Amino acid sequence: MSLRHEQKEQRKAVILTSALDLFIRKGYGETKVADIAKAADMSMGLLFHYFDSKEKLYEELIRIGCERLKMDFHFTDESPLDTFKVVVEELFNMICTNPSAAKMFVLMENAQHLEHLSEDLKEMLAEADKLIKRSIPLIEKGQLLGEIRQGNPEALAVSFWCSIQGIAQYIALHPETPCPNTIWILSILENKEVN
Repeated sequence: MSLRHEQKEQRKAVILTSALDLFIRKGYGETKVADIAKAADMSMGLLFHYFDSKEKLYEELIRIGCERLKMDFHFTDESPLDTFKVVVEELFNMICTNPSAAKMFVLMENAQHLEHLSEDLKEMLAEADKLIKRSIPLIEKGQLLGEIRQGNPEALAVSFWCSIQGIAQYIALHPETPCPNTIWILSILENKEVN
């Protein structure tokens, strides 16, 4: 990779990081292109060289977030509870070692409420939002095996994923916060009567 290409990629990363921080702190509507340029320590002209508009910049962040937050629950060898444990460990590791990861959770949640997004982005967000639905069969399997507590599988999935969302949002806004123990989150699902 040439030095020039490397510098372009670094500038683009600075723009994305600066915009992400502003979008989660001020919101999409209140964030101005001038704010992003100032935070990235560059002129608006240079910023527009990388992104045609605030909308395009926001869309790029959503695409990155959707890609990073893709999760698949097709683990056949592991117990359902172990699968959730691996997922939580990976998420918490990502959130606690990379400040941008926690901020992505906030951005993705906020993006769910914007009406002006393109149809392809709305579809991407809808796919990311299906995490709860995709985890229900895994919870049901864990209930049959006796390792996941009884109760409405969808309600358990909502409790589990919303607690992770809330933790990520809090850490995004308060990066000095320690990451919770994985076991605390798993206890939402774990059948204590068996273990």
